[in-house]
Amino acid sequence: MARLLPLIIIATGVYFWFKSRRSASSLTDAHPFKRSARSAELGFLPPEQLDDQHAGPPIPERERALAGVRAGDWQQAAALLADTGQDWERRSMYAYDLGAAAAKDDGWLLAWESARPDDPDAAVVRARSTVVLAWELRGGDWAKNTSGEQFDAFHRTLARSREEITRAAELNPQDPTPYITEIATATGFGYSPQEMHRVWAEVSARAPHHYEAHFMALQYWCAKWCGSDEEAREFAGRAAADAPLGSLLSAFPLIAWFEARLNDSVKDTEYRDPGLTALVDAALVDAAAAPADHPRLVELRHLLAYFLYRQGRYDAALEQFRLVDGYTDALPWRYYEKRFYVAAREATVRKAG
Repeated sequence: MARLLPLIIIATGVYFWFKSRRSASSLTDAHPFKRSARSAELGFLPPEQLDDQHAGPPIPERERALAGVRAGDWQQAAALLADTGQDWERRSMYAYDLGAAAAKDDGWLLAWESARPDDPDAAVVRARSTVVLAWELRGGDWAKNTSGEQFDAFHRTLARSREEITRAAELNPQDPTPYITEIATATGFGYSPQEMHRVWAEVSARAPHHYEAHFMALQYWCAKWCGSDEEAREFAGRAAADAPLGSLLSAFPLIAWFEARLNDSVKDTEYRDPGLTALVDAALVDAAAAPADHPRLVELRHLLAYFLYRQGRYDAALEQFRLVDGYTDALPWRYYEKRFYVAAREATVRKAG
């Protein structure tokens, strides 16, 4: 499973870890960082074997393509994107992964661009790579601790991404991926709501129920970036209300709820509020209706494991933990140390029937 998290969140991961570790400390302090005997019987992995680089099992063809580009070969990357066709969810996911690889070393991408100058797949990888690089240049520290040189490099590189996004969109007019890429540019530059609505209209016209697009747009509308808790909640609510079952957009009201409380100590009674319980129930129905091979299904299952655990619905939480165990690069675990996942899982195992 490719990493979902866009770099606009990775760039501030340390920030959120410091903000949120207080609310997790009571759980992690109360339970040792180890696997219980019952967890072992159930097949859960010990902490040292948990993969914190993926949300779920790695996708073989993606791994082969990434291994190829690390060796300087672009052919498998080109084949990977070509084979996705109009599966926009996978296309944007793979373009991000390849873009992140190119941000570290783009020799293979330069060779691809030289061999196929007007290849829309190479163009969209280039655009994503530039956005990834911009956020890496910014760094993940607080704004007050980020130097003027870092911000200059960040904004200069983001500005270059605009031309690359436009070119990628022109080469493949049906593809929403260039506009999904622009959401990260919009967040970095602090686009006005009107400008963001323009970008979102382009995405919606091509892929109205795209998971990654909604995830990135929700970040824009959150208070930590360009919006507010209310705007994020409203965006997430509209997304879920308009989406067909199985699209997994029921995740976003849960994400918006979680994001709004990152820096708060949340009481158990808040997790058991009837309104939040209804959102979790809707997400359970959505997950059950989704295709088993939906590339984002595991992301929703991680959220469900967390919320069901917090609501004291331990049998249901245990079922979700069974389906995701082994991997921790997903919300909410990525905002905490790995021990938070282990503590939540172990508490669930002890209390489930």
